[in-house]
Amino acid sequence: MTIQIGDRIPSATLSQATTEGPKPVTTDDFFKGRTVALFAVPGAFTPTCSARHLPGFTDKREELKGKGVDAVACVSVNDAFVMRAWGDSQGVGDDDIVMLADGNGDFTRALGLSLDAKGFGMGERSQRYSMIVKDGVVDQLNVEQGGEFRVSSAEHLLTQL
Repeated sequence: MTIQIGDRIPSATLSQATTEGPKPVTTDDFFKGRTVALFAVPGAFTPTCSARHLPGFTDKREELKGKGVDAVACVSVNDAFVMRAWGDSQGVGDDDIVMLADGNGDFTRALGLSLDAKGFGMGERSQRYSMIVKDGVVDQLNVEQGGEFRVSSAEHLLTQL
């Protein structure tokens, strides 16, 4: 079942690459007591994700924070090293957008937002979405239809704050 507005984010462990190596990040700790703009992409370095999705959140990060968002985070079914390299290639610093890896797709499956991308040679991935999470509870949820990029954008999320 797909997560809905009003649902609590499921407990899972994601990973973030740091200068000391991969660091586990539990969803319970990450979302606790703050407002997070979370967006998910099917894959790091993929065309729409690199040309529009991540840059949009990078460009609108300050506006999101001005509307009460404490942190902006990107999650993908990739490993922590790929997420770090992608962030670095896009000029995203650790204080800009938190790049979270869901390497095995456990978090994505728990949300009910997995995507079968085997036809593209990518295995199981995440659907493209964005959400506002307040103290661990989904306040807004925007899941894209296949192949689209509209409702998961930073611009759309700003209209919901």
